Amino acid sequence: MKIWTMSAVAVGVFAACAAPEMPMPPEGAALYSENCAQCHGPAGRGNGPVAVGLEPEPSDLTRIAARAGGTFPRAKVLSTIDGYTRMDHDRAQDMPEFGLLLRGETVPVDVGDGKFTPVPRPLAALMVYLESIQEG
Repeated sequence: MKIWTMSAVAVGVFAACAAPEMPMPPEGAALYSENCAQCHGPAGRGNGPVAVGLEPEPSDLTRIAARAGGTFPRAKVLSTIDGYTRMDHDRAQDMPEFGLLLRGETVPVDVGDGKFTPVPRPLAALMVYLESIQEG
């Protein structure tokens, strides 16, 4: 009886301490549909129903990696969505900030430097989805 109790406690402690898993693209796809498709379009090509007349035009999100030399720039994407890049004077300044809408438990994300950074799960899910729709 003691062995079973101790085993159950050990499993419970391990489960409570286990790092949360990275979200999968379908989780981010749902967030994309809710927050991004109006401007960037259902397939991410910058042709959403409210894109007409926006200056600058919404970016084609399927070409993020191609514009960055073939590597998906995770840190820059996270910063753009969250709103950190608003101090930069580039296209991102006209995009709404979604950081406050994409809060929640954090997951460890390698943002490209080999180190894991805690990122709110919804924001990480959106990044994973965008990474999954990249085209050459």
